[in-house]
Amino acid sequence: MTARATPPRLSIAALILIATVLLALRVGEPISLSRALSDPDSLDHAILFRARLPRVALGVIAGAGLAASGASYQGLLRNPLAEPYVLGVAGGAALGATVALALAGLATPASGLALATIVSLSAAVGGALATAVVYALASRGAESGASRAGGAAAILLAGVVVNGIASAAITFVKTLVRATTAQQLLFWLAGFLDVPTTSTLLVLAGCVALGSTVLVIDAPRLNLLALGDEHAAHLGVDVTALERRTFAATSLVVGAVVSTSGMIGFVGLLVPHIVRRLLGADHRVVLPMSLVVGGATLVLCDLLARATFRWVGTEPPVGAITALVGGPVFLALLWRSRA
Repeated sequence: MTARATPPRLSIAALILIATVLLALRVGEPISLSRALSDPDSLDHAILFRARLPRVALGVIAGAGLAASGASYQGLLRNPLAEPYVLGVAGGAALGATVALALAGLATPASGLALATIVSLSAAVGGALATAVVYALASRGAESGASRAGGAAAILLAGVVVNGIASAAITFVKTLVRATTAQQLLFWLAGFLDVPTTSTLLVLAGCVALGSTVLVIDAPRLNLLALGDEHAAHLGVDVTALERRTFAATSLVVGAVVSTSGMIGFVGLLVPHIVRRLLGADHRVVLPMSLVVGGATLVLCDLLARATFRWVGTEPPVGAITALVGGPVFLALLWRSRA
């Protein structure tokens, strides 16, 4: 697979993403598209531009960021099981946001923008701290002469431990807050795509764009890591700097997504794995395609969650949909890797 094959395949993936977005905008209560576009005061306009479009945009941005982060982690650690949620980054971000939401429930109610800013910053701090713990363990393994394969396994185990600690801390926090706040936290932690404010959507888009740009630029260096750290270093790759940039960029992306949408797992695992199976392991192809396919995947999962409402009278969180799909696939990959 060469980089030349990327533009036409990206175009096809982009068309699929556009078709998915258009389908998502049409699903729901019937509206007149012509009236929505021509009459700004109509109910159709309000439904399309104030409810459906922001929610779909949130799905595209969050899915793209999670998929790109997962692809980068898998390339950096050379492990198909690596993704933000397995590595504990999302768990740390969720803990930071949970503490912020709990304190906001105890204090004087803040404005929507102020609360969103506080939660986003807290999630970013929590994700960065979790990343620092994982990175410190990785660095210690490198100093002790451990192989990258063994170091990757240690990082995955460290991520499981970080997630366990974060989950326990979140449970403890939920026991200290009011029932209404605990219910809000429970729904948020399950992962959801709600209608975001314009400022929240812009902040999320900026964080995902910045972090993803760094990851895409480093795609050729991630390819060289497949040759081994020493060979990559001989070819001019500063492996330590690459690791730090990747951890920093993914922490920014995952922290922003978690603060906005809660815990939506397995997108960063499934999408890069599918892209690699179909198009090869060239990160110059995998990363851009993961961005596009990740956005379409999360929008489709949200469509499934919305469609469930008609059958059971309630809408499950999109995080439950991705977990039901991604969990068995993760177990299958784990079984194959052990075999």
